[in-house]
Amino acid sequence: MKSKVTYPEKPNHKGKTGQTKDPADGAISKYIIVDEISIPQSDAPHKLIYLQKIIFEDQKVELRLCYYIIGKLPKMKGKWVFGQYAIFLPAKDFKAITNEARKRGWI
Repeated sequence: MKSKVTYPEKPNHKGKTGQTKDPADGAISKYIIVDEISIPQSDAPHKLIYLQKIIFEDQKVELRLCYYIIGKLPKMKGKWVFGQYAIFLPAKDFKAITNEARKRGWI
């Protein structure tokens, strides 16, 4: 009999700050995550899909689609780790997360 896998609580990033570096000119842009939507991927519960609403210093608002996975390397084993590559996700999950963004008036 398979035992049910339990995962840590979903990370909450609301209010967190960050920065990006423009690859063209190296300019740094600082931002704050003002809201986010997260759902577990329907066919991979070890992966959380996030759509984040971000406001930059210049008041520009953008959305970031990203994911977190359960870490496997010793330092991060069993913890949620930011996915640094492009996300692949089922169409029904994309639909669910964008429907919630519509409900919140983001899009």
